[in-house]
Amino acid sequence: MSRASDRAYGAIREMIMSGELAPGDALGEEALAERCGVSRTPVRDALRRLEAEMLITRSDTQRSFVADWSLDDIADLFQLRAMLEGYAARRAAERMSEPVLQALRNCNARLRKSVMCAPPDVDSFLERNREFHALILEAAGSRKLVALLASVIEQPVIWRTAHHYGQDELRRSFGEHEELLSAFARGDGPWAEAVMGSHIRRAFHAYADAHRGLTAIDSPGRRRTA
Repeated sequence: MSRASDRAYGAIREMIMSGELAPGDALGEEALAERCGVSRTPVRDALRRLEAEMLITRSDTQRSFVADWSLDDIADLFQLRAMLEGYAARRAAERMSEPVLQALRNCNARLRKSVMCAPPDVDSFLERNREFHALILEAAGSRKLVALLASVIEQPVIWRTAHHYGQDELRRSFGEHEELLSAFARGDGPWAEAVMGSHIRRAFHAYADAHRGLTAIDSPGRRRTA
């Protein structure tokens, strides 16, 4: 792939991940080429890559659109996350070192600041949450898990879910992280797996509620995405 193709891929992917391009939005090659500062050929290459990642879909007339998954699709996604991340949490608990445990504690302390302010800093919460889960996956010590979870977690669904959390849900997420830390401190794999599984299932129900039209956290200028 050329540098131009990589640049177009990164730019379009970021637009989808951030919600700037919403589910169902049409993706015109000419408009995207102008926004990315490249010609149409790199955009075409980028769209093929994004289609392979299931971030975009193509119609019978070969028009491209941002993927708009059904609730059943999302349920499958979260079920896979619960299984894989639950197993990762079990492995992490059984292999946990004091330096990694301290890094997790520090990360969750920063996450707490994001959710306790009014209004909550959802973007900061997302970054700290990503860091927390990445540390668990690192502690699990499985390259196969890393590869499998990359295709499940690194999706715009996670962004949309968090932006439909109210402050109570954000604080509950912090509390569940605290319970995970307790399980990790005791090296209790089954406890960690159970907490992680319920953590992911609750996130699914938050997304499902939003999908059915319930309220979202809306900061000034933020566009609703579900």
